[in-house]
Amino acid sequence: MEESKIVQYFEGKTIFITGATGYLAKIFLEKILRVQPKLKKLFLLIRAVDKRSAEQRLHEEVLNTELFRVLKEKYGADLCPFLLSKIIPVCGDVSCENLGISDSKLRDEMWQEVDIIVNSAATTRFDERYDVAMGINALGAMHVQKFARKCSKLEMFLHVSTAYVHGSSVGLVSEKPFHMGETLDGAKISYLDINTEKKIIKERLRGLEAQNATELEIASVMRNLGIDRAKLHGWPNTYSFTKAMGEMLLENLKENIKVIIVRPTIITSTYKEPFSGWIEGIRTVDSIFVSYGKGKLKFFVGDPDSTLDMIPGDMVVNSMVVAMAVHSNQPSHRLIYHIGSSRTNPLKYARMRLLMYSFLTKNPLLDKGGNPIRVEKAKILETMASFHRYIAIRYLPFIKMLKLANMILCNHFESLHANAKRRINHSVRLAELYKPYLFFQGIFDDSNAENLRTTIRGSEAFNFDPECIQWEDYFMNTHFSGIIKYVLK
Repeated sequence: MEESKIVQYFEGKTIFITGATGYLAKIFLEKILRVQPKLKKLFLLIRAVDKRSAEQRLHEEVLNTELFRVLKEKYGADLCPFLLSKIIPVCGDVSCENLGISDSKLRDEMWQEVDIIVNSAATTRFDERYDVAMGINALGAMHVQKFARKCSKLEMFLHVSTAYVHGSSVGLVSEKPFHMGETLDGAKISYLDINTEKKIIKERLRGLEAQNATELEIASVMRNLGIDRAKLHGWPNTYSFTKAMGEMLLENLKENIKVIIVRPTIITSTYKEPFSGWIEGIRTVDSIFVSYGKGKLKFFVGDPDSTLDMIPGDMVVNSMVVAMAVHSNQPSHRLIYHIGSSRTNPLKYARMRLLMYSFLTKNPLLDKGGNPIRVEKAKILETMASFHRYIAIRYLPFIKMLKLANMILCNHFESLHANAKRRINHSVRLAELYKPYLFFQGIFDDSNAENLRTTIRGSEAFNFDPECIQWEDYFMNTHFSGIIKYVLK
């Protein structure tokens, strides 16, 4: 498919984007405005208390970011009028019925005008509160779908999921849909009843309220509940569990509407567009890089031979744009795409560790006093057993010593002991949360994605081929620098 035809598909279209202040949604928004200025309208769902707050978030968290630099250079003083003519911020929340859009006039306008829905609303925290993750990742998808049913012109529904809905699968992981009630290998229960899960959440919250639990206590209980329920059904964490439920709740829409589910792997900074290295927030492996660079991480946990499946954010967006354009004139059915790199351009965890070390020895992070932080070539603890052994030998004796000294000296070391214990517990919890990714033994089959790539082979503007990525060059000259520039600024 020619680039001009991809761009032409979006001409005159009205697009509704949920999760509009999220990382991926911003890249999509910028891309579509840059390549197709003749699109008709963009409704952006933004969680806010009122319209004014939604507009404020739009400007502060989206349009005023560095990501829109290229558009600012292109339009200059005309950018603001251009954006105002296209973008309509919508105050709402996917976890609510009708997406929390209380303005009935605006709702009716959207139902009459929207051609395409891009549902990218999500909470990506692995151990998010179960009630929050259920509301956004699972029920949110259902609410967006219900809203879609009322859109009279709707022709395309794209849902952003994650490849890790497959949990800790081993071997080649296929691009297949989930069926209602399905559980994963290793589940202690054979059927997933989403209504039962909703009842469990409601009852637990009611019980906590009856006990006059504090907000901190409620948050802790609900986070633990999410992890427990996920593991019971075979998923490693609340995030992947609720995202899988979200896919299950996406029933077929009208016959003439295409449903596309895009499952990216670990999303990293932009590869090329609108410029290389833009990133926002600390993502999965990036938290390891930051902790290592700040001298807080003395060892790595994970299988050195496991594959870290990573894909730049702009490549994910390119796949979304191409998928919608390519399938605009094809028979309607559900399409699933794994967007990742493990099958065609795998990156090993051991290599990532060396890249981090190499970068940080040449470009050390600075401490509060402005002095460079020296990193050492940290060892890899190759099993969770070796990790727990390491903690038990290197840190637990110190904790026990502090506890004893605190008792003898009338709580003189209370604060020091509590902080040390909390840091150890936090490290153990993080290791458990990241375990499915650092010991992952699967390869994501991207045959559908490869077929999609063949339709635009040679395209620069819409490239999402991971084979073209030289990992050493990308991390050493783009991604790590991006983290320092945009996240640790």
